[in-house]
Amino acid sequence: MKEIYLDNAATTLCSKEAAEAVQSALTAAYGNPSSMHAKGVEAEKILRDATRALADILKVKEKEIFYTSGGTESDNWALVGTTRANARRGRHIITTAIEHPAVSAPLEELKEEGFEITILPVDSVGRVTAEQVVSAIREDTILVSVMMVNNEIGTIEPVAEIGEAIHRKDPGIFFHVDAVQAFGKLPVYPKRMHIDMLSVSGHKIHGPKGIGLLFIDERVRIRPLILGGGQQKGMRSGTDNVPGIAGLAAAAEKIWTEREKNIEQMSLCRKKLIAGLKEMEDVVIHGPEDAVPYIVNASFLGIRSEVLLHALESKGIYVSSGSACSSHKRAGSPVLTAIRCAKEEMDSAVRFSFSGMTQDSEIEETLDALREMIPVLRRFVRK
Repeated sequence: MKEIYLDNAATTLCSKEAAEAVQSALTAAYGNPSSMHAKGVEAEKILRDATRALADILKVKEKEIFYTSGGTESDNWALVGTTRANARRGRHIITTAIEHPAVSAPLEELKEEGFEITILPVDSVGRVTAEQVVSAIREDTILVSVMMVNNEIGTIEPVAEIGEAIHRKDPGIFFHVDAVQAFGKLPVYPKRMHIDMLSVSGHKIHGPKGIGLLFIDERVRIRPLILGGGQQKGMRSGTDNVPGIAGLAAAAEKIWTEREKNIEQMSLCRKKLIAGLKEMEDVVIHGPEDAVPYIVNASFLGIRSEVLLHALESKGIYVSSGSACSSHKRAGSPVLTAIRCAKEEMDSAVRFSFSGMTQDSEIEETLDALREMIPVLRRFVRK
């Protein structure tokens, strides 16, 4: 059976270039980069080259790149490390109602430690404004965290405008951006966008799982979360994940080089899918018209999302019923709740997400499958 993979917002197929970089670091340059012998020096060179490449893509200094186990650790470190380092200055944090659990969960933990969290509401398409953020700033505000692209409905937040407004209001406030769904697809330049910390994950850009990075502007006061041997300038201890870092850099270079071609292809797929869905009865599409071209979230009223997901799976078509990382699936999506979707819409929401590898012919096959199965599934439910 042919496979049609439309769950790229959850994870992506590792590219050939990234896989080869990982294998080489595992089997050839396998030394510990902290070792002083030739094999260690060989591994250390891979780290230097990778950091140089990633810093060039982000237009930041190499010393501002720190490697983590992925987007979740990057988000946790940015939030927990920064607030604990700056607690004497203030204990107020601002965020939005549609953040990924990797942001909302550590903020709940910080709330237990005595920090006060302001959660800003979003509009009907999931967007927050710079004016909202600035109006929420207080004298004791130390951190703002806003994601760049929402992982469920594809809304692009005006992070550059928000960052500029924050620093104009109070240069001492730090601005963190979860760019896990944006990096490699949209222009992401932390310095130009007034971003102090930025989270990236490898497996969202055709790199390996278990690797990510956190850009930390040199002006940021932040505490390490992982202590030990003092790797990464004492900021994140533990033997460097050389294979993962090599794969992350290889994936980032490839996706950045091909981004215009990829965006064009994903835009074609999104337009085709939305046009086909709009022809169907009782289908509601969520998110703004100017959402990223690689995410479509739609509710098929009368059919539970899990039922439709498995029906499509039986035909070799893979989609998602929401965020693959969310623990709130049974309670309903916080994102769809935040944009005030009805319960029936939340219960029947499915996310389709593309990569540059997605073919428009695969979208047509998916639409054909939906046209065939939706009337059958609805008749079954109504019986």
